[in-house]
Amino acid sequence: MIFAILEHILTHISFSIILIVIMIFLINFLVYEIEGLRNSSEKGMITTFLSITGFLVIRWISSGHFPLSNLYESLIFLSWSFSIIHMILYLGNPKNYLSAITAPSVIFTQGFVTSSFSTEMHQPAILVPALKSQWLMMHVSMMLLSYAALLCGSLLSVALIVITFQKKIDFFFEKNQFLSLKKKRKSFFFSEMEYLNKKGSVFQNTYSLSFQNFYKYQLIQHLDYWSYRFINLGFTFLTIGILSGAVWANEAWGSYWNWDPKETWAFITWTIFAIYLHIRTNPKLKDKGTNSAFVASIGFLLIWICYFGINLLGIGFHSYGSFQLISN
Repeated sequence: MIFAILEHILTHISFSIILIVIMIFLINFLVYEIEGLRNSSEKGMITTFLSITGFLVIRWISSGHFPLSNLYESLIFLSWSFSIIHMILYLGNPKNYLSAITAPSVIFTQGFVTSSFSTEMHQPAILVPALKSQWLMMHVSMMLLSYAALLCGSLLSVALIVITFQKKIDFFFEKNQFLSLKKKRKSFFFSEMEYLNKKGSVFQNTYSLSFQNFYKYQLIQHLDYWSYRFINLGFTFLTIGILSGAVWANEAWGSYWNWDPKETWAFITWTIFAIYLHIRTNPKLKDKGTNSAFVASIGFLLIWICYFGINLLGIGFHSYGSFQLISN
């Protein structure tokens, strides 16, 4: 009983803070950027991260298994994964504008899972026989971590495409001081600065370094750098997740691969991001940044099909993660 109360308190704390953070983000973006409000929003994100972490620990203790047995718990873990990425970037550079991608990811995921699920689905589920394995933590956690990293990288690629092909964005750069290049401060991530200073950039033929598009050029470089890093990391997690899932499938169902809808779409997603990495590492291809960004945009849709679309249908061996208990 005490565990259920603590979970309830932590869930509502995180949800309430999320609502406040949303308001702060809207004020900073649409009205005027206030440094004090920005700091408050980051503190709110840290508190949300701690609340979600506390929820997962308490659920783990109360249920006796790692909290990844149903869709509700997996979405909580996905929100936690987004917050991990946000915290790493924030600790590396508090002024990093990439929080414009990671923070809303935490906000919308946590807000959706808190407000859209029925009370029954909030309860810890009894593990079906197939889930009673030591592979549960390894496989599902790797898949969700890969989803979080790949989604962040794909969103950065979408932003790269929008900025690359949008003509009238001068107001965007004047209002949002994403890059403090005038101050010439050294970035926390030295490898990033080394990357941005390399000659022969993939966008060198697209934009001249005139004063009026200099900030746009640098922002596109920045997006390209972090999109590639996130997708590279997410692809590694996805590969580990698929391989561990194959071993688990052989243990539970007697076959390493069954072409289950979830497995099929996971393989399709893996293939798309493998194409992305091939484009990025092939020295013969031109315009790697924009071409790979289009591939990553396709991957963004495929991830949600793999994660939500299959659960919506509730078919295959992975039907235990379906939407059947979501409230109308």
